[in-house]
Amino acid sequence: MDPSILIISALIGYLLGSISFARIGLRLAGADRGISELEIPVEGADDTARVEVFGANAASMILGAKAGIAIGIMDMLKVALPMVLFRFILYPAEHYYLVVWVSALVGHIWPLYFGFRGGRGFSVIFGGLAIIDWVAAIMLPIIGILFGLFVAGTMMMGYVGWLLFMPIWFWFRTFDLTFLAYSLVMIVLFFFATRPEVRTMAKYRREGKLEEYMHGLYDSSPRWRGMKRMQERVDGLGKKRYVIGVVVLAAITLFFMNLNLLPI
Repeated sequence: MDPSILIISALIGYLLGSISFARIGLRLAGADRGISELEIPVEGADDTARVEVFGANAASMILGAKAGIAIGIMDMLKVALPMVLFRFILYPAEHYYLVVWVSALVGHIWPLYFGFRGGRGFSVIFGGLAIIDWVAAIMLPIIGILFGLFVAGTMMMGYVGWLLFMPIWFWFRTFDLTFLAYSLVMIVLFFFATRPEVRTMAKYRREGKLEEYMHGLYDSSPRWRGMKRMQERVDGLGKKRYVIGVVVLAAITLFFMNLNLLPI
């Protein structure tokens, strides 16, 4: 790849990724100061945990589910549109669009315009994934949720599971080390961005309050409340959920594997 184009694609991705639609939406709604004061109550304890990750999910805690969805879509578009430009118009034979993908996530996590304090980047990763492989954008969230809820038995795994399956998916879909490497970089960046939440969980685990904190977390946003309801329904199935999960996962995977799909 041309070093100058590589630098340009990285800068474009980073500068666009640094746009925080969560903060813009809150500012338009006159609630931009509220995001720095978000706290998650710890049930049964006179304590709260400050929210330190500022993205669509944090904005939805203040503005509601519809606003959170709109902000998430804008976060997807800020990476998807430049990736379309680089992949299908400017340099279709090169991997500059993957550079845009990674650098946009870096910008979202550490935004230049907002003191380098951003979000986790779920929407950015997903928006780029849809441009790279639309089949993966359909399949991986389904596989992740089914594995998390039916097999692992935890909504937390359902929440992040599709990310963990991404390198495996790209490898068996392409057998190309380039896609495998970029997907691994995205995972590392994402989990690096979740360090504040991991530290908070570790703190409450040491204090014996992790379950109370998790209850507060699950009730803190529309996204987590929805996942909690899903988990409760699945838990009601008892041990049958494991059989159902494995069968449904296998059926969906075989269905998509046998489609006559265009290569990435």
